[in-house]
Amino acid sequence: MRPMTTDAAADPHLDTKRAILAAALPHVPFDGWTQKSMRQAAADAGLDPALVQLAFPGGPAEVIAFWSTEADRAMVAAYGAQNGDEMRFRERITFLVRARIGAIAEHREAVRRALTYLAQPQHGGAGLRCLYRTVDEMWYAAGDRATDFNFYTKRLTLAGVYSSTLLFWLDDASDGSEASWAFLDRRIAGVMRIPQRRENLRRATGFLPNPKRFARLVSERLREGGVG
Repeated sequence: MRPMTTDAAADPHLDTKRAILAAALPHVPFDGWTQKSMRQAAADAGLDPALVQLAFPGGPAEVIAFWSTEADRAMVAAYGAQNGDEMRFRERITFLVRARIGAIAEHREAVRRALTYLAQPQHGGAGLRCLYRTVDEMWYAAGDRATDFNFYTKRLTLAGVYSSTLLFWLDDASDGSEASWAFLDRRIAGVMRIPQRRENLRRATGFLPNPKRFARLVSERLREGGVG
C-alpha cells in the first residue's frame, strides 16, 4: 500500500490540527462548519485562537479536507489490520467503502453538514478533491496499479458507488447500518456486471452484418425499387 504522507515530519501542525478537529466535531451539529465552531474548538482544546488560523488558513473548508484525509488514513489502516490483500477483489472494495464510512460514523450530523458545506459553489472544488483522494486511496489500497484510461474510469465508477452509499447511510436507521451495506452490495454487484454486459454486447455484434456493407446493400435495393 502507498504510505500516506500526513505525518508529523511532513506537517509540523499535525497534532494541533487533530486537537482542533476533535474539539470542533461536537460543535458542528449545532453551529455548522463555521469560524464560531473553530473558535469554540480552540477554547475547548485550550489553544490560542490564532493557532486555528495558523493551522487552517483556508478556514472550515480546510478543516473538512483534513478530516477527510484523517478518515482516509483510518480506512487504509483498517484494511491493513484486516489483511485486506488476502480478500477477493470485490471484497476488498466492499471492505474499504465500509471502513471509510465507519471512520466518520460517530459524527453523522457533522458529515451531513460537511456535504452541505462542500455543495456550495465556492467550495465545490474542495469537495471534488476530497472525493478523488478517497477513491484513489481505495483503489491503491486494493492493489490497483492501472495507468491507462481505466485509471480514470475506475475512480469515476467508485466515486459513484461510495457517494451514493454515503448518502444512503446518512438516513439509514437500520441496526448496524445493515440497509446501507445491503445497498452497497447491490451497487457493487451492478458495477461488476458491466464488463460482462460489454462482452455480451461485443459477442452479439459479431453476428450482425458489417455496417458499411449492410448500408450499401440497402442503398442498392432501394435504387432497385424496394428492400424486400
